Amino acid sequence: MNALAQLLLQTATPTISVGSWVGVRPRFTQFLANLEPTSEEVSGVATSLRRITRCLNLAYWNSSSEADNRLIVGSWGKQTCIRPPTDADMLFCLPVADYERLNQRLGNKQSALLQEVKGHLQGTYSQTDMRGDGQVVMVRLGHIVVEVVPAFMLQDGGFWICDTNDGGRYKATYPVAEAARIHDSNKLFNGNTIHLIKMAKCWKNDCAVPLSSFHIELLAVDFINQWPHRGHDVFWYDWIMRDFFDWLLAQARLGYWWRTLPGSGELVYLGNEWVSKAESAASRATKACDFERDNLTIAAGQEWQKIFGGEIPVYV
Repeated sequence: MNALAQLLLQTATPTISVGSWVGVRPRFTQFLANLEPTSEEVSGVATSLRRITRCLNLAYWNSSSEADNRLIVGSWGKQTCIRPPTDADMLFCLPVADYERLNQRLGNKQSALLQEVKGHLQGTYSQTDMRGDGQVVMVRLGHIVVEVVPAFMLQDGGFWICDTNDGGRYKATYPVAEAARIHDSNKLFNGNTIHLIKMAKCWKNDCAVPLSSFHIELLAVDFINQWPHRGHDVFWYDWIMRDFFDWLLAQARLGYWWRTLPGSGELVYLGNEWVSKAESAASRATKACDFERDNLTIAAGQEWQKIFGGEIPVYV
């Protein structure tokens, strides 16, 4: 084919309109991939948890098992962790006999239990300490801090954990119910619940938002359960973030500073120091959504990066 024929063919080819929002799907697909811990990070956390479990099983159960009597909780247990991982949480269930033994002591029994667990772990891991709130023992293994929560299993599916404050007491926690609330919502709504949690955690980390990961999980489930587009896929993720930030601000205006914990029904206070961060994110997300609609993909990416940092791509 000569040059003239090629030119005529190109001129005759109609221009195909690709529609709006062409950048949303590839951008948020890559964003979510960037948030996933690497296989090396997953392997490192798993190895750390196995070693600590074995150490405590030897101390309390006369067993060398690397899996028995422990429950992985927190972000790793709920599958809501993002990279880079800095910590992992596990409950370690102690025998009832140890509860009875410790209950014979005078003074702060919960502090005594944490000190005892700390002592067992220090025999193997020198970088072991207790967190200031008196509920966990922390073990640093490389870049990962494993937070170990000694616990006694309750008949209602919960666990008693230590609280050393005000003379010491046990408090009930329901991590299985907490995880089930997330996963039930996630299964019902096309995997969107966990994706929202991960993206919101990235916002928290990048913008230093004073909300705990646990608070974000509570809020994300509440939001997604009422969001009208909750059954759609990643093509709607620009809107899911915009609407999530707007919803947070609506909660603030209504004075909804409390959330109910799954299982126990206990109320947890969220504070209000995060509101200004949500205002900034909402404004930027609205701009980004407008740019996505108009296929101004680079401008949209630049706005998203003001919320999420470099984990979300500019160029798609």
